[in-house]
Amino acid sequence: VQLQASGGGLVQAGGSLRLSCAASGLTFSNYGVGWYRQAPGKEREFVATISWHGGRTYYADSVKGRFTISRDNAKNTVYLQLNSLKPEDTAVYYCAADHFGGGSFHENDYDYWGQGTQVTVSS
Repeated sequence: VQLQASGGGLVQAGGSLRLSCAASGLTFSNYGVGWYRQAPGKEREFVATISWHGGRTYYADSVKGRFTISRDNAKNTVYLQLNSLKPEDTAVYYCAADHFGGGSFHENDYDYWGQGTQVTVSS
């Protein structure tokens, strides 16, 4: 099983990025997917999650209204659209897959993790 996160980069405050999480080696359409992030010196934190069918999404309060999670099961990919980026969004972003399928806030519910992609927002 492999989750490949990509799409990070350096962007100015107010800018946008789209992160992708491409999965292989599992029946991706059965899995809920979450995005987490970890800033330097801080613990990893929940960002967003989506259920296996895409009908249920949840967001951290800090990103609600700015970030959008979506999925394309035909492409085995989940996306995280990051808009109106702020310097405090700077972090390594990780995606994870949860076999219960519903998506979760809790790290321990996730079975597989990607390697992370760096997002840096300059002021």
